[in-house]
Amino acid sequence: MLGKVIILCAPSGSGKTTLAKHLLSNELFNLKFSVSSTTRKKREGEIDGKDYHFLSLNEFKNKIDNDEFIEYEQVYEDTFYGTLKSEVNSLIKNNNIIFDVDVVGAESLKNYFGDKSLSVFIAPPSIEELENRLISRAKNNKEEINERINKAKEEINKKDSFDAVLINDDLNKAKNNLSKIVSDFLINE
Repeated sequence: MLGKVIILCAPSGSGKTTLAKHLLSNELFNLKFSVSSTTRKKREGEIDGKDYHFLSLNEFKNKIDNDEFIEYEQVYEDTFYGTLKSEVNSLIKNNNIIFDVDVVGAESLKNYFGDKSLSVFIAPPSIEELENRLISRAKNNKEEINERINKAKEEINKKDSFDAVLINDDLNKAKNNLSKIVSDFLINE
């Protein structure tokens, strides 16, 4: 039996990864994380094959040429992200899958999986709060933060195209609300 798909999308710094980990911890959901591929540099503490499949720009472009992605996007200059068909095909046979992607990736995955998927947009309470979160993470310089804020504004404008929108203004409340949305989709149909 093929599984279902949960597509989480949020601007950088909105808590998407934290919320994805929360869902993965619920055994009733039988969720496995689809590890995306990227050309961006590995951050401290990240593990290749667990957090991302870190590929060189040439490796990524070869996989594009060989039609190995369900979806991919150039997010920033020389920075690509994508979902490998091989990753998804091995997981979906016996599990439900969770994706952590941007808006364009979410749209592509929703089109690919159709009604077997649930797309959820996780919004920050405000752009100002998002900027504060990005600054406090101390992972990006000022230019990168500005780039992420501008991208976030574009992404937030597309939130209504998702099956559900969740505002992450309180992490525990967001975890509970997201669990209910996912439970209704996976279990309570």
